[in-house]
Amino acid sequence: MRSLEGLELLPEPEDHRILTAVDPTAPGYPGKDYGISDEDAKELRWPAGPIKEFLWPWGAVMFSIGTVFLIVAWPWINAYLAPVLPNSEWAFEETGIRELQSLGLDGSGIHVCIVDTGIDMNHPDFAHQNLVGFRDFYSGQHDVIRDVGEEYHGTLMAGILIANGTFRGAVPNVDLSVALALGPEGSSGQGDKVAQAIRWCRITERVDIISLSLGGESGDGMTQHSATAAAVQEALDVGIFVVAAAGNTGLDTDINDVSTPSSIEGVISVGAQTKSGSVWSRSAYGSQSDPSTGLDRIYPNQKPEIIAPGVNIFSTASTDLAANYAYSSGTSDSTVFVTGALALILQLYGDEIAGDDGVIDASEIDLVKRNLAISANRNDFDTNTHDSHFGYGKLDAMKWAEAIAFELNIDN
Repeated sequence: MRSLEGLELLPEPEDHRILTAVDPTAPGYPGKDYGISDEDAKELRWPAGPIKEFLWPWGAVMFSIGTVFLIVAWPWINAYLAPVLPNSEWAFEETGIRELQSLGLDGSGIHVCIVDTGIDMNHPDFAHQNLVGFRDFYSGQHDVIRDVGEEYHGTLMAGILIANGTFRGAVPNVDLSVALALGPEGSSGQGDKVAQAIRWCRITERVDIISLSLGGESGDGMTQHSATAAAVQEALDVGIFVVAAAGNTGLDTDINDVSTPSSIEGVISVGAQTKSGSVWSRSAYGSQSDPSTGLDRIYPNQKPEIIAPGVNIFSTASTDLAANYAYSSGTSDSTVFVTGALALILQLYGDEIAGDDGVIDASEIDLVKRNLAISANRNDFDTNTHDSHFGYGKLDAMKWAEAIAFELNIDN
């Protein structure tokens, strides 16, 4: 900054916002270059010295104070801005969910269970929804329906699924049960609580789909031999679809697979895509082989299976905020889009998928997953085979439904 002493700042005629530091004795540009007189042109020049006094130290101090203020105040600023910022309608359009909804589908008659940090049922976008069931596996306060998450993770995920107000979720009229099994930080390391929650979804709630916007690595105690993995397998064995987040680990050299329980064979493991259509850089990579068996994974159970919108997704947030909406990013969000699409398809073709015996079992789950892979949108990718990052491609709910209808010879 010492070099500015004794200099003057001279505006450039083409763009007055550009300033050139010159010696005070330099003649500068004539007035005609600015469209003014020579005397007025001289008035445009001003000493550079005072700028030093502004920039250092006071400019640096004010910049630091402003930065700290923005960091501290961002949750409140975001809450006020969220309702007027762009929404995530693109995500519902991109996935084909809106197209399925145009057939009159809204999730009616399908039962979904979300295992998360809970839900804030005071949100105005949930006014139409009466929970079928709620259970608190975190602290045992079963009569107090709430979201304990510091970042209201459960409410954000529920909004993508059931909101019907400021925006419309994937299945606003689905039967919803919520199991509170994650703590305030959203950690899924407490595998025993998650396992209990999954078993409650299966045994007590008798749901059609379990949505798990959670996951863990082996160091978190959530492995393919954990209580959570066992509970997920029990659900799959009785014909309950399980959709789970692939994880947000990206290309972490210490982690060589999607998170558990999405790594389990029958589970639909979901990665994240951006609005531009590319796979999100932080979406987890899958392993070619199953870590629990050492055997190569085979179609249609290679991991992850699918990617769906998961970056800057607008959704419902805590009613403790002045403006109770927020944005979130991660494979958690992507998971709910796939859950919603599957619920619409089960509403449309659930009886046909169950077949003559009226029971969905492993073969029907395989059928649904096979057609998910067949219908995946690969237009933005240069391969027609499975990829360890973007799976079989991007979610296209309408084509997924059409592929199932074709295989089952359903007349539309």
